[in-house]
Amino acid sequence: MIYITGDCHADFRRFEKRRFREQEGMTKDDYVLICGDFGGVWYGDDGERKRLRELSNRSFTTLFVDGNHENFDLLYKYPVVDFHGGKAHRIMPHIYHLMRGEVFELEGMSFFAFGGASSRDIQDGILDRAAFVSDEAFRRECHAMNRAGKLYRVIHESWWPEELPSASEMENGIRNLEKHGGKVDYVITHCLPTSIQARFSEGLYKPNMLTDYLDLIERSAEYKRWYCGHYHINERILDKVEILYEGIAKIH
Repeated sequence: MIYITGDCHADFRRFEKRRFREQEGMTKDDYVLICGDFGGVWYGDDGERKRLRELSNRSFTTLFVDGNHENFDLLYKYPVVDFHGGKAHRIMPHIYHLMRGEVFELEGMSFFAFGGASSRDIQDGILDRAAFVSDEAFRRECHAMNRAGKLYRVIHESWWPEELPSASEMENGIRNLEKHGGKVDYVITHCLPTSIQARFSEGLYKPNMLTDYLDLIERSAEYKRWYCGHYHINERILDKVEILYEGIAKIH
């Protein structure tokens, strides 16, 4: 069995047995896919490791693509392993981060994974603590921006440039799709291609190099279904495209 859901932001209560009763019939050979903003690798502290162990101990195996709200400094330190035909970061024995541009074979189906997205909560700036003369000066600036209701983040603390892909990651995706004849069963991303995003957001979400890249993938690849997160809604917007948030859908 394979289930899929949207952004978690380190809140895994939706997987409690009383909420996700389907897990009673699942094993570690069954999967729950998270479409980005997993958020479970953020602080690296004991409390976080405890939450990850609890998730790892569930009856299923958890897989996720990254979103824009991830601590990439920590996430990319985890060991890279071969996982069902693709490359993944092994977070815990039964938790894996599906790396960008990889194709995975699960239960006889192929999944093209490509995480990442552009943050919308940075329009008032990205602060760099190291650029301030003192921690006190940094705190004063944060306080002033908070009082003014500004939307900002702090580099390597609450925002990372790796939220958008590198050229090598995008090339890796093209190369792996070519190896599979340009055909997969499922595409799993955090955000949508530019053209599809524009259909439902009416300009609220702006195009960027990743959404343009996903547009190329959408036009050139054959796929049965496309799932994403990011937009904090549960909605099927096209016959083959579905946005997920807190809902959990069975795909096989």
